[in-house]
Amino acid sequence: MTIAQDATAADLKALAERAGRELEDAPATEILRWAVDTFGERFCVTSSMEDAVVAHLASRVRPGVDVVFLDTGYHFEETIGTRDAVDAVMDVNVITLTPRQTVAEQDAEYGPKLHDRDPDRCCALRKVAPLEEGLTSYRAWATGLRRDESPTRANTPVVGWDEKRGKVKVSPIARWTQDDVDAYVAEHGVLTNPLLMDGYASVGCAPCTRRVLEGEDARAGRWAGRAKTECGLHG
Repeated sequence: MTIAQDATAADLKALAERAGRELEDAPATEILRWAVDTFGERFCVTSSMEDAVVAHLASRVRPGVDVVFLDTGYHFEETIGTRDAVDAVMDVNVITLTPRQTVAEQDAEYGPKLHDRDPDRCCALRKVAPLEEGLTSYRAWATGLRRDESPTRANTPVVGWDEKRGKVKVSPIARWTQDDVDAYVAEHGVLTNPLLMDGYASVGCAPCTRRVLEGEDARAGRWAGRAKTECGLHG
């Protein structure tokens, strides 16, 4: 049943926490079915275009589902190519969000290579702010977060409450391992970013992403050499 339009933040938080408990052991498609049935058109998938696994899962449950992509202006060409391919071949509605400033405009105001000098501010301007604006019309959003990616994501609920945005956050593959992802990609022929075959385990903005070394976790290539581990979209 679709949730009432006048549901309060407290109602949504309680709903999310209950669903997180009840759906903990549910298959990813069942978790997404709950989200679609509960939120209808006010539910979307967000994708970094590292792969299209969650978008593919959601399209099986709701063909034409909105898939929100953040074009920061710093992406690898391969990432933009993956977005275009997903838009062309999958039954989804890709929505591209962009920051208020182009890279050149940001450089003019803050100086070049803000990502090197103040990566948190750069992420806030080019990721966090555009996403918050882009999610305004939605009450729930899905992510591809997995618990095995890094220690900071180890407690990710399959359905939780995004306190900062006042929205329900759905992570249908939170319990999956990399082997699970690889098996799903192989079984369904899901599009993946070519960089995943070139030593990158996690793909973000080009200036702040490197290949990972043997034995490193999947997020080690992001902001390497810094204490920073997240862009701010997920805490």
